[in-house]
Amino acid sequence: MRRHSAAPSSGPPHLDTGRSEVTLSKLQLLVTRKLDGLLQGDYLGLLPGPGTEPGESREYRPGDDVRRMDWPVTARTTVPHVRQTIVDRELETWLAVDLSASLDFGTANCLKSDLALAAVAAVSHLTVRGGNRIGAIVGTGADMHRIQARPGRTAAQGLLRAVARTDRRAGGRTDLAALIEALNRPPRRRGMAVVISDFLAPSGWERPLRRLAVRHDVLAVEVLDPRELELPDVGVLELVDPESGAVHEVQTTPAVRARYAQAAAEQRAAISAALRHAGVGHLRLRTDSDWLLDIVRFVAAQRHARTRGTTR
Repeated sequence: MRRHSAAPSSGPPHLDTGRSEVTLSKLQLLVTRKLDGLLQGDYLGLLPGPGTEPGESREYRPGDDVRRMDWPVTARTTVPHVRQTIVDRELETWLAVDLSASLDFGTANCLKSDLALAAVAAVSHLTVRGGNRIGAIVGTGADMHRIQARPGRTAAQGLLRAVARTDRRAGGRTDLAALIEALNRPPRRRGMAVVISDFLAPSGWERPLRRLAVRHDVLAVEVLDPRELELPDVGVLELVDPESGAVHEVQTTPAVRARYAQAAAEQRAAISAALRHAGVGHLRLRTDSDWLLDIVRFVAAQRHARTRGTTR
């Protein structure tokens, strides 16, 4: 289900990233202006995670972590209460960025790899305030590159440039399970982990993702292109697997397109179910959508959930 195509040069916001300083600077400026304009206040709670600092108590709700039961208040009121916690003031965020060959594909406003880079810029902007540290592990199919976590805006900008300049000439498929597992090594104090991928890798990444979510607040950023959901009615279509180079010709008859759309829908539903079962946040970004607006909507929804005292 992987194809390679050149991306058109129209549509907002365009990310035809040539990995140049000018392009990266524009991307950072776009993220800063748009997110600061549409979101106000402290963005530390990108996910409504439990944190560690004690806060106020509230009544227990189904699904709350029983380890946070506030027994003294429960005893006084005879009503079960849980102790809310405040997100730590100094947060360490690690990104697992999948830049395998399957992300060099796009038929709408940008390539999926450009969208992944945009997600890196947005997450770093939303989490780096207040001395927070951010690092990354980049998977390119052939290798994994670790970028050490450092605090501050300058370090976040350097991380974005390092991700953009990662050597991807070897190509191939990233071992997504190993990439996620690398976030568990070495063991770190509780923080935030973000996995950016199209999640088209074979099954096997679910278990390390669940292990990661036991200790950290985890956000999965899924990037996709509309052509991965349905085939166009164009007669004979040549499909190229960018990870293996295999070429296939497909006759896009109505029956073939219907079967493809059904299989694609089932695949995406399985990915969503796996992420939900792992207990992680799920943000989906599309190459034919306004990714900044999608991020703003996601952050606003998480903020609303947090103010209501709920978790993911």
